[in-house]
Amino acid sequence: MRPSTAPAVLAGGAGMALVGSSVGVSQTLIDAPQFTAQAVRYALAAIVLLGILAVAGQRPRCPRGREWGWLAGVALSGLVVFNIAVVRGVAHAEPAVIAVAVACAPIFLSVLGPLAQRHRPAPAIAVAAVVVTGGSVLVVGTGTTDATGVLWAIVALACECGFTLLALPVLGRHGPYGVSLHSVWLGAIMFLGLGVTVEGPRAVFSLSAGQWVAVGWLAVAVTAAAFVLWYSAVRTLGPGPAGLITGIAPVSAALCGALLGAAWPGPGVWLGIAVVVGGLAAGLLTTRAGARRDPPAPLPQPAEVDLA
Repeated sequence: MRPSTAPAVLAGGAGMALVGSSVGVSQTLIDAPQFTAQAVRYALAAIVLLGILAVAGQRPRCPRGREWGWLAGVALSGLVVFNIAVVRGVAHAEPAVIAVAVACAPIFLSVLGPLAQRHRPAPAIAVAAVVVTGGSVLVVGTGTTDATGVLWAIVALACECGFTLLALPVLGRHGPYGVSLHSVWLGAIMFLGLGVTVEGPRAVFSLSAGQWVAVGWLAVAVTAAAFVLWYSAVRTLGPGPAGLITGIAPVSAALCGALLGAAWPGPGVWLGIAVVVGGLAAGLLTTRAGARRDPPAPLPQPAEVDLA
């Protein structure tokens, strides 16, 4: 792997590890007003990102023209509809079904990502994505569902891909911090509207102390930090190779669950973890070899100092 890509791989891996940690933390919010809790989460994340930029003496760029549509699409698909799909989906399917659907994201990103950038998909990356997805399925297991659960699982998968693909046209100008900031404040406004309409304006006062702690962790680690780390990886590696790194999320979820008191992973889970690691290694090594022969054109860099 080229030295310039190693930090991106580490950043993407760290971001996905943080995303995986959200599984155990989110259990605390099962009885919370979901729309309101998510509105608070993304509002706090926006404040954190603004604070980081202010400390660094940087100002985010204001979106212009079509960029508003792309950023709103990231917020609507990757934040709002994705969360709704997961909540509604688990009412008709076991959580593993939704997790398996989302675990298919590397396959779609390995094909759709290059096409969105007008490149030919790399067959080796697509094969590696299938391996990573297979390992993820072994980690999360399978479950039962009905037709409605399958539909919500497909929606969750589409939103997971949209979170990355819809950011590509604006990632060059706004950078990881800008895309993260604009998507989370837009998502906060969307969830605020849903929360006030569905749960009422006083729903925020029903959050317990433990739920506020969970929302804080989701805002700082799983949103502000993880989003920036993820988009940093996508900008450097491209959506196809970066998509492989999403396989780390279910591995992190299984290990964090065990640390939080869940059953320790059995042989099947450890086999799945080994398969994910193998698929990641094969795919990233292929990326390294391809980069040596034909270095990819990076996304345009923003004029401001890149903090990632």
